[in-house]
Amino acid sequence: MDDSDDMDRILDAVGPRLRALRQQRGTTLADLSSDTGISVSTLSRLESGQRKPNLELLLPLARAHGVPLDELVGAPPTGDPRIHMRPISRGGKTIVPLTRRPGGIQAYKHVIPGVAGPQVPDPRVHEGYEWLYVLNGRLRLVLGDRDLVLLPGEAAEFDTRVPHWFGAADEDPVEFLGLFGRQGERAHIRARPARDETGE
Repeated sequence: MDDSDDMDRILDAVGPRLRALRQQRGTTLADLSSDTGISVSTLSRLESGQRKPNLELLLPLARAHGVPLDELVGAPPTGDPRIHMRPISRGGKTIVPLTRRPGGIQAYKHVIPGVAGPQVPDPRVHEGYEWLYVLNGRLRLVLGDRDLVLLPGEAAEFDTRVPHWFGAADEDPVEFLGLFGRQGERAHIRARPARDETGE
């Protein structure tokens, strides 16, 4: 089998893989079209194998399904069940993704460095619910008008539409697990000042 035969075989397998990913997420072609900007007819032809995929189509589809590009094109499995995720650094904090499947509950490990002096919380809001479990250190959680300190082994669950913020409670770093679904993956936005709240 030559290289062109290998390429044809790989491309032919993309359509069924795209359909399986979409069905696993419970997403319609119309929803996926809205997310990617790719027409419903093109998506349908891709899934049925009537349209050959290219990077211009695969890149937005990989983003929409939350999978690496090599998973869409069927890179051969290594047989290694371990998850090799790259840590994300934001403002001195480290976030390590622990899951990679599209949709469903997503798990992250957070590592926040300790602080020597007082911190000024900057609460944010987003859609969904969040669940936290402290592994090591002391986690300061500001939730609405409450200011809490969680110790190792303690957990918290809350509606993320309530303004919230978390950080290390003292000079020691804190490590905790965070679980949330697709809504919780949206970018945080700054919480409105209390005087703007309508109470609705």
